[in-house]
Amino acid sequence: MTERIGFPDLRFGGGCTGLCCLGLGWRLSNLILVAPNTGPLAKGGKLLSQVTGKGNTKSSKRQPLFPFIHSLTVMNFRFQNLLGAPYRGGNAVITENSLLISPISNRISITDLIKSHTQTLPSESSSNISHISVSPDGTFLITIDEKSRCHFINLRCKVVLHRMSFKKAVNVVKFSKDGNFIAFGVGKLVQIWRSPGFRKEFFPFELVRTFADCDGNVTALDWSPDGEYLLVGSKDLTVRLFCLKKFKGNNRMMNKPFIFLGHRETIVGVFFCVEKSMSSRVIRVYTVSRNGAIFTWNYTGSENEGEPLSPGTPEQKPFVGVGSQIVVANGNGGVIKRKYNDDDMEEGGWNALHKGTWELLKKDNFTQAPAKLTACDYHNGLDLVVVGFSNGVFGLYQMPDFVCLHSLSISREKITTAGFNDLGNWLTLGCAKLGQLLVWEWRSESYILKQQGHYFDVNCLAYSPDSQLLATGADDNKIKVWTASSGFCFVTFSEHTNAVTALHFMVGNNCLLSASLDGTVRAWDLLRYRNFRTFTTPQSRQFVSLASDQSGEIFVWSMKTGRLLDILSGHEGPVHGLMFSPTNAILASSSWDKTVKLWDVFEGKGAVETFPHTHDVLTVAYRPDAKQLACSTLNGHIHFWDPVDGLLMYTIEGRRDIAGGRLMTDRRTSANSSSGKYFTSLCYSADGSYILAGGSSKYICMYCVADQVLLRRFQVTHNLSLDGVLDFLNSKRMTEAGPLDLIDDDNSDVEEGINRQTRGKLGFDLPGSMPNNGRPVIQTKCLRIAPTGRSWAAATTEGVLIYSIDESLMFDPTDLDMDVTPEAVDVALSENKPNRALLLSLRLNEDSLIKRCLLSVNPVDIPAVAASIPMRYLQRLIEALADLLENCPHLEFILRWCQELCKAHGHSIQQNSRSLLPALRSLQKAITRLHTDLADTCSSNEYMLRYLCSTGTKS
Repeated sequence: MTERIGFPDLRFGGGCTGLCCLGLGWRLSNLILVAPNTGPLAKGGKLLSQVTGKGNTKSSKRQPLFPFIHSLTVMNFRFQNLLGAPYRGGNAVITENSLLISPISNRISITDLIKSHTQTLPSESSSNISHISVSPDGTFLITIDEKSRCHFINLRCKVVLHRMSFKKAVNVVKFSKDGNFIAFGVGKLVQIWRSPGFRKEFFPFELVRTFADCDGNVTALDWSPDGEYLLVGSKDLTVRLFCLKKFKGNNRMMNKPFIFLGHRETIVGVFFCVEKSMSSRVIRVYTVSRNGAIFTWNYTGSENEGEPLSPGTPEQKPFVGVGSQIVVANGNGGVIKRKYNDDDMEEGGWNALHKGTWELLKKDNFTQAPAKLTACDYHNGLDLVVVGFSNGVFGLYQMPDFVCLHSLSISREKITTAGFNDLGNWLTLGCAKLGQLLVWEWRSESYILKQQGHYFDVNCLAYSPDSQLLATGADDNKIKVWTASSGFCFVTFSEHTNAVTALHFMVGNNCLLSASLDGTVRAWDLLRYRNFRTFTTPQSRQFVSLASDQSGEIFVWSMKTGRLLDILSGHEGPVHGLMFSPTNAILASSSWDKTVKLWDVFEGKGAVETFPHTHDVLTVAYRPDAKQLACSTLNGHIHFWDPVDGLLMYTIEGRRDIAGGRLMTDRRTSANSSSGKYFTSLCYSADGSYILAGGSSKYICMYCVADQVLLRRFQVTHNLSLDGVLDFLNSKRMTEAGPLDLIDDDNSDVEEGINRQTRGKLGFDLPGSMPNNGRPVIQTKCLRIAPTGRSWAAATTEGVLIYSIDESLMFDPTDLDMDVTPEAVDVALSENKPNRALLLSLRLNEDSLIKRCLLSVNPVDIPAVAASIPMRYLQRLIEALADLLENCPHLEFILRWCQELCKAHGHSIQQNSRSLLPALRSLQKAITRLHTDLADTCSSNEYMLRYLCSTGTKS
């Protein structure tokens, strides 16, 4: 039996808003075959971007890589955001009380919980991120991936400052309270590194100390408030208290840690409890183990605490402080005054935590057996402990009395992360197996954030006509609609009972169409968030990515009545691509019968044109002007046809362009393997000058249509946790039982739960329902370019990747100026620097200064000054212009400002229209009022002139 590939499309043109055309799934031997990563391949392959001319079949001439095209902006597409990717594990933290930082795959996502805005950092780790830690001031971020590689990231600039690798697995990482040190649990070792800052250093990471006292892997860490002590829990069932200072002389034994004993299972959390007064003195320690036990340890001071300091010999000198003056006795009965530093510091009779008296105050148990405790956190200000269990239950407890405030169940799967924000009013809870991340306000018992990415692969996506909304459909049977500018999902539709395979926005943004493997096509109302119409066939059928059944039939429905209008027959194989012409009622369909057919749907003439190919046709796409048709075939070629004359215009051989990446189970190299060397999704740019193509590969290719050459290749991901990313495999990791990376050698307990998502059958043995054995394979299932042409999205195994040519981060030179004062504005105006003066006034947010700077700009310089305004100041500038229109006599000057702002920032204004709506309405109101006043004045003048003219004629 031969397996086939592809996810066909459902797209509409401007002339066909009332019809819905779909294809049905093809059954062969009781199995529907649409596996996206396998398929029969033709042998051979050509050089990079070899092309053919009109009417030719081959060409050996290699074209230049970068042709001269009318615009080079297509080369400036950069990664902007990642949508739909689920939380797959690792700890999530909240910094600055409102920014949720969480790992998604090998990237970091930052969610502003107040502004409902999500952004994914452009930096990538080499594998999935397992641990993160944020500095106390929220400036720096440490990430650790599954390969024990460390990234040190500046969150303000969103760049990676330093990289480092560890020899063993890192199980926990944490910044000290002052941010000067970072503690890493590397296997059985605890390593203390000095945190890099803004200093210029040859080697920014400095290893300060290494503690090797643990007999098991380190599992938990906590710093004391002064950064002098470290509490460490490990798998050897003990908790150790380490002192960061190193002692010499006769007191070397003081370097030994204090050990807390008594737990019967692995330590999950350790926490210092600090006195709430200004002294910040440690008074208690909490230790939590995996069996649900929490021990409270009370500190009663050191053995010699409270005794007066007495002089002694230099070998027994008391400690007053680093660099302090100490009076000691010498051998001749005199006294010596000396200053002692860190190196010769020794401990005498002062407060030392690791040599003090610790008392086990009480033992408590969370009583969730047989479930295991998997995550916990402690908030010192409120003295609260939050714990999560492997059965999906979490609890909130008031310490030290151990009073349960809340005990709720959020799922039936293991909770992998639990934590507080700085104020302690929000809880962060995550479940990796369900891909869920929640933020819960425990006092009001309400959700601050309840979002879940697509559980499995995203199959399809669609942009709204105004490019502001993005809809995605996936194998988890769900449809999500996102705001493209903020990256936030505002509605999820879950009525489909099987995988969603195609989406399309109707004109007006208020209606969304979806097709699914459950045999239904549904229409969704985006104003009332409901399914208002469902299309079905007379007989029970299952739509497989909008393909056809074995008869090659295409079903046509009326959107108004929901009635089945026609069934188009003629294809001898499955239809895997449908698209209406943007200018007329011609429907193009591609099929595995090696043909592309054009249909006249309204006239009922059937197939009006057939374009034959030598291989199976996988997908089809119309150019926006409908004067060209592109289709991809199983041999890795992209054919361009003239739909009017029925002639083949050109052919791009893209087998070598899309080739790359090798599966773990491949016995051949990526150069010799024929798997996945074809395109399953095509998409024209808004102006039709270039085309995007993707398939079962880690690459997305951008081709120039006019010159038929490769412009650029985008690598979807560098995540080595996915299959198909590496070009070369290590033969030493291949065994008789298969690759070592695919052998599950995890010896953890069963009750601990599963950290990773596992894919079961989605039902009925349909395509996409096969279990996900091994690692997921990287591929691109759908490509769409926004109608504005300034961004495009790709539905991949990693999620929905968004690339844009808009600058999301604009550098403002005045941010470096500390003297932002009205005097500086006056100086800039006197030096004839209107741009600098306007930026300074906007930073000051002084209304009078802003208006003064606006009026001082030369009319000739308005376009240049308007283009240099950062996006964050647009709202304030529009408000000032609206106010000026109400009170200023310079009407043409202000309208010129409005016009140039719209020209320079039109796309940004459109993308952020919701946040700018109040200012835009004020401006519209002012312009409308002026228009009305001018119309009345002109009418009055017109009548007056007519009267005067008539009076003059009579006299």
